[in-house]
Amino acid sequence: MTVSAERSSLLLVDDDPTFCRVLGLALNRRGFAVAMAHSGAAALQQARIEPPEYAIVDLNLAGDSGLGLIPSLLALDPDTRIVVLTGYASIATAVEAIKLGALNYLAKPADADQVLAAFVTTEGDPSTPVNVRPLSVNRLEWEHIQRVLRDNDGNISATARQLGMHRRTLQRKLAKRPVRF
Repeated sequence: MTVSAERSSLLLVDDDPTFCRVLGLALNRRGFAVAMAHSGAAALQQARIEPPEYAIVDLNLAGDSGLGLIPSLLALDPDTRIVVLTGYASIATAVEAIKLGALNYLAKPADADQVLAAFVTTEGDPSTPVNVRPLSVNRLEWEHIQRVLRDNDGNISATARQLGMHRRTLQRKLAKRPVRF
């Protein structure tokens, strides 16, 4: 199954203008009519003018969460297919994105082909590859910290208290890139 890209409308929401431009050009070459926005407010304004068939939403939009954009886009058009991209992937945010209605969740860097493949649902497909390699201890720690941080609505001090660590130690751990699977 492939995504039909015959000038389908696609809204690309990312606060990194360079990444947005490069991915937008690649998707445009693949036949999408790409509209770009660099904030949640600009994305909603664009979506109100023309609700997109497809949307790619960055999880971290200059301090705001792209997760809040998912229900708003789906309220405008419930058939919008949404993929969430992030440079800070965690199981907690992936689960939250799917619960809110995103079709898929990808870690950056992701190219146009990976994004297009993410729009194709693989639910119930027995040929979908399963990652049999267990997560490393460092990755499990990262996932746990992200879940506790999400449970505390992003409050670093409350999260540090709950995890039993110093706030500065937690900030150092959060400043590091997540450990690969």
